[in-house]
Amino acid sequence: MPTLPELSAIREAQQLLAHYFPPTPLVMAQSLSADGGEMYLKIETGLPTASFKPRGAIYALATNLKRRQIEEVTASSTGNHGAATAFAAKTLGVAATIFLPERANPVKLKKIEDLGARTICHGSIDLAGAFQKAREYSQKPGIYFLNDATDPDLPAGPATIGLELTQQLQDLSAVFVPMGDTALIRGVAAAIKALSPGTKVIGVQPEHAPSYVLSWRAGRPVPTDTCDTCADGLATRTPEAENVEAIRKVVDEVRLVSEAQMLSAIHDLYARENVLAEPSGAATTAAYLAQPVSGRVALLVTGANISDDIRRSAGIPA
Repeated sequence: MPTLPELSAIREAQQLLAHYFPPTPLVMAQSLSADGGEMYLKIETGLPTASFKPRGAIYALATNLKRRQIEEVTASSTGNHGAATAFAAKTLGVAATIFLPERANPVKLKKIEDLGARTICHGSIDLAGAFQKAREYSQKPGIYFLNDATDPDLPAGPATIGLELTQQLQDLSAVFVPMGDTALIRGVAAAIKALSPGTKVIGVQPEHAPSYVLSWRAGRPVPTDTCDTCADGLATRTPEAENVEAIRKVVDEVRLVSEAQMLSAIHDLYARENVLAEPSGAATTAAYLAQPVSGRVALLVTGANISDDIRRSAGIPA
């Protein structure tokens, strides 16, 4: 399958996911809208595991269970994809093992363990190390390595967000999408460009984890030595060449946001719109507030698994 999902696969994913949860809300954020613009929040935090990730995990695992026998599903993750994989495994009756960096977000780690998955987070300082350990472990027969960055089926799941946006809001000028391993933006952008080609797709990454922004600009993979950001869900430092090629086809613009801007956006979302977001979920709001776009704009709020230290840094009560 291509790195950009076909519209037929996205519609199939939408039908399957409808058995597990309804479309997520799109709400106007009047207090955050710039002059001459309407800003809407696409809030994914009410889904199981409090992030958008179950869309891809459930669809990919269900699709592969139709093809072959799977005894165990594995994943490497900074947290949200791991929790989504654990949720999908529990829902579909498969064992799960999740590999995480050593300093994994404790909120996300607990969520994975509460869902019954086995966790391994020793000897890997970042996602690249966790990926390597997961790949080695997954060579055993009967194991499906659900790799968020490269799985060919997974992007059709988050692409359903794009379908929902086109159904919920007409005349959409732009959509801001966080970029981590790019499965989300590849899916959303594929749906948006198929159904609303005039809508601009804007990708957002932290300044401290800019690998895909740098790669989009250079037209080739540009890895970084580190990806030390509070937005652990976007902490990627080793871009895949196929993903770089894909996002350059469907992403119109990329932006970087600082740690301070994300923390400020977390506070603004909570104080002014009563929306709780983790740093990766608030990155789009940070980018919009730093440089607003006119017209009707949708910002993806992708996760709410916020740690206590980030809450304190953002001035949000525990």
